[in-house]
Amino acid sequence: MSTTVHNTNVACCTIPPVKSNYQPKGSYKSYAGFSKVYVTGPEKPGNVALVCVYDIFGFKPQTQQGADILAEKLNAQVLMPDFFEPAEPWPVDKFPPQTDEEKGRLQAFFGGPAKPQDAVAKLVNVGKALKSEGAGWVGTFGFCWGGKVTILAGSAASTPFDAVAAIHPAMLNHGDVTELKVPLGLYPSNDEPVDESKQILEIISKKPISDKSDYKLYDSFHGFAAARANLDDPENKKHYEDLYARLATFFAKASGTSVQ
Repeated sequence: MSTTVHNTNVACCTIPPVKSNYQPKGSYKSYAGFSKVYVTGPEKPGNVALVCVYDIFGFKPQTQQGADILAEKLNAQVLMPDFFEPAEPWPVDKFPPQTDEEKGRLQAFFGGPAKPQDAVAKLVNVGKALKSEGAGWVGTFGFCWGGKVTILAGSAASTPFDAVAAIHPAMLNHGDVTELKVPLGLYPSNDEPVDESKQILEIISKKPISDKSDYKLYDSFHGFAAARANLDDPENKKHYEDLYARLATFFAKASGTSVQ
């Protein structure tokens, strides 16, 4: 059993997901090497397209609802690939881990199926496929481990992405943005390390992308905008709605389009 700690974010490793009755508006298809990709918005990618990297729980209604919101606000096709295939997302009934053995398995998951570095090439491939299909501008946004994936993908030398966003990102590290050349939307919660966010903002402030980058610290918990979102809770719903409105504005500004 692996004892290597890949993810030191305690909240990420302890706050469970929440059930939701939302019925996603999109459908599934195979695309860019993935056998299962959730797709919402226009049938074909147009001027703006987005790629979402879900959290460790995979396809969940709250995350898909967020994708649906962005698709509508930006009139954009939004894709959410199954990054963990052929493995499975982390099982809800095994979260939060209770024993040292279960905690070790979760860390092994972050070093295996949810290893950010391994997902970067897959994400970049989706972005390139969208560009080749005619998308004029492509952004990406991710939650939890996915926030790190999007930042790393945006920092790749041959990145197809024109802007990236990270929402309550796990494994946040200011060193990941040193090579970033596209606008960054950074939206941590109270559970992410403040010092890392400050160092990231300092680095971004010295880059040409600073004027189109965005930041907000949400007075909420890790996971408030994805699978852990409880939209029956008024406070959580307020932050959830604000986050997706802010994401839409960030991507609209970066792409030179407008919010519907």
